[in-house]
Amino acid sequence: MTDTEAASANGIEAMYEEIDGERLLTFSRDGREATVAQNADGYAMLKVRTGPDGDELERYYGFDMALDHAAELLGVAVPDLPVPDAAADMGM
Repeated sequence: MTDTEAASANGIEAMYEEIDGERLLTFSRDGREATVAQNADGYAMLKVRTGPDGDELERYYGFDMALDHAAELLGVAVPDLPVPDAAADMGM
């Protein structure tokens, strides 16, 4: 089963998915993507990638730091990122 939830704001699209044993939160803006990934059990470090299947760039314990990196990749401020409710509890 795949759970998904979408959100959009400030010209940014966000898609939360639970697929293949991972929780994925992907932000898209102007052709760029940044994905925050965590294992489906929700207790591992967060990985920031260049997209859902992209290269891992960094790992973080906190959701706030992962969002900061994702925002930087998209060239926006963290408060501009729309976070679907299902993803609000990501991080350790």
